[in-house]
Amino acid sequence: MRILIVDGDLALRRPLALLLDEAGHSVVTESDGESALARALVESFDTILCDVQLAGLDGHTFLRQYRASGGKGLVIMMSAFGSEEDAFIAMREGAYDYVRKPFAVDEVLLTLRKAEERERTRSAPAVGHDLPPASIDTQFVGESSAMRHVLTLVNRAAAEQAPVLIRGEPGTGKEFIARAIHQRSDRGGGPFIGMTCDAIPEALLATELFGDAHGDATTTAMPGGAIASAADGSLFLSQVHALASTHQGELASRMRQHTDTGPRWIAASDQDLDRAVLSGAFEPAFLELFALVIPLPALRERRDDIPSLVTHFVHRIATRSGRSVSLTPRALQALVAHDWPGNIRGLRQVLERASTLSASGRLDHEDLQLDLQGGEKTEPIFVGDGLALKPQVEALERQVITRALTATGGNRREASKLLRVSLRTLFYKLRRYGLEV
Repeated sequence: MRILIVDGDLALRRPLALLLDEAGHSVVTESDGESALARALVESFDTILCDVQLAGLDGHTFLRQYRASGGKGLVIMMSAFGSEEDAFIAMREGAYDYVRKPFAVDEVLLTLRKAEERERTRSAPAVGHDLPPASIDTQFVGESSAMRHVLTLVNRAAAEQAPVLIRGEPGTGKEFIARAIHQRSDRGGGPFIGMTCDAIPEALLATELFGDAHGDATTTAMPGGAIASAADGSLFLSQVHALASTHQGELASRMRQHTDTGPRWIAASDQDLDRAVLSGAFEPAFLELFALVIPLPALRERRDDIPSLVTHFVHRIATRSGRSVSLTPRALQALVAHDWPGNIRGLRQVLERASTLSASGRLDHEDLQLDLQGGEKTEPIFVGDGLALKPQVEALERQVITRALTATGGNRREASKLLRVSLRTLFYKLRRYGLEV
């Protein structure tokens, strides 16, 4: 993303810019509101991080003038003196989110990731527009009984109008299944509107779903809300467990009142919603409206499909990179035996990373680095004569970090992705273990 940081404190502005740059963003900075507003109105920014306490033009005034002048970037306000009321006012005026100083860099990175995910799902084109009618069949890779059952349920769901709930672990392909249902249904020519419920601040969810009638909408919201925008198509609510009970109740009311009009309702979650109902975290009346449930199997439960999935992903990688990519029999055996905590997404990421780092394109077991994914059984390596836990953990941690840095040629940003930790955490570990270069 292209990001503008507006803050008068150089001690915060400079290191934050460096860390966001390390995270792969394009970052520019301004120290006052007037200069920032002038720049923001002539240059395009995906996100603006703006302090409330600015000399001259303060943050709230900057936000109002930016929105009034047609600024479309997401604005995240920052303040060391804010209250809940200040945060609500900022979001009512058009801010995407509000973070309090002092903040951990992880918090900002998480907010940015959620903003990216929100924009990605909202801007995704309708499936009926970006895929020819029959092409979805070629994407159902695998012939296991588990996947044949899923395909049967998809066809059944597409033929009916009842709301659908897709359940499955992270990485099992819930959004893909939702899109397949949409395309195969009589709504396939209409829009497919996706919302990731845990990526939108709660204060904005009502406006995003229901439109301006629920409060002062920001200029980034879809006119009329997502429900109205998906009226002739399908509305996909990913991570539906993150909805507040008030939003669940209103959605349930809408779904009951408009059984023949409005969008096709599809929801998904990687959480146990039955347990959430028992704990009071999820409304039973809302859950009961999803008449058809499609459970997606974990990849470890359909190992017979892994060779077909590998062939599919390798072909895509080779086509995109313009070079030959293949696996040794030993590498394929390792992929089939792996437990895949990241499921299909994890398999794809392993193959993409290995092919990127491979000089020859011929991938062997060592190129896959499956130990970084978890699930591989290895003999423990003990440090010293004792069994104290802390030095053993530190030794293993140091070893894994060293391997990640070696695999990425010393690129800390790529190493942090392999390790699945933030850049800030990696920097701390590098200093702690004396691995800084």
